[in-house]
Amino acid sequence: MLEALETVGWGGLHHAYGPAADVPGQLRALSSADTGERHQAHYQLRGNVYHQGTRWQASCHVIPFLAELVDDPATPDRAAVLDLLRIVALGDRDDTHLPFRPGREFARAENVTRADVAAVVDWLHGDGDGDEPESCDAVAVSWDRDAYLAAAAISGRFAAWTGDGDPVVAAGAAELLAWFPATPPVVSCLVEMSAAEGREVARASANLSLGYLVPDEPAVDGRLAALLDAGAFGVRLTAAVALALRLGDRIPEAGLGILAEARDHADEIDAAAFPVPWDRSLLGFAALALYRIGLSP
Repeated sequence: MLEALETVGWGGLHHAYGPAADVPGQLRALSSADTGERHQAHYQLRGNVYHQGTRWQASCHVIPFLAELVDDPATPDRAAVLDLLRIVALGDRDDTHLPFRPGREFARAENVTRADVAAVVDWLHGDGDGDEPESCDAVAVSWDRDAYLAAAAISGRFAAWTGDGDPVVAAGAAELLAWFPATPPVVSCLVEMSAAEGREVARASANLSLGYLVPDEPAVDGRLAALLDAGAFGVRLTAAVALALRLGDRIPEAGLGILAEARDHADEIDAAAFPVPWDRSLLGFAALALYRIGLSP
């Protein structure tokens, strides 16, 4: 595993603290049998390639190797590796950026040149002496874009993880798919995810993603409507939220009723009882859905 690490010229790339020659060792350590070594590698990589939400020149190159680690069932703490992949690919973005429009989000990077990147790297790692290059912010956006595009290039692999045996991985993968092109195979995976016992959180995460993808798709609306009768309230609620986001005031009456009673189920759907991997709470999503259909929460 990770054989291709040596094909990347890490020493010629930079992260938050300088040349990225230390990154291969940190990536390998993510699969260590030693818990302390793994935790240290997570800590170091987060600081290096996702520093306070900023991505760097080396960040995009880390994405395929993190995906390779998630792919391997022998990797310990795969859900933590997936979380690392998510923040490197997307930074600190939350659902307020959905539906995601990469062209608009990364527009400032369109005219960034290699010379611009070199000037910013020299300034950053020369202790910031002299005036900040005019292109500094645009270069930062280009690194953000490159990390996103590296993930988008392999997003088909994320769809496979929605059926993972670890429901935490499946739930994280379902959330991740909200940010990338909704190809027919991706949509099919999200639609078909099970709501069976033990898979409810993953199913709920898929529901939320479908709220932002492929509008005007009757098959998706039909699946979400069917899930209004699911056993777990978290699944029913997220199906109702997704339908509100998709249909507005055309949401089925049953969905409206579920949104209205969300507060009565607060203990069932809090982060401890029903840990969906989204920053907004499920009560927050219920309030958002009511707002979208013109009702006060």
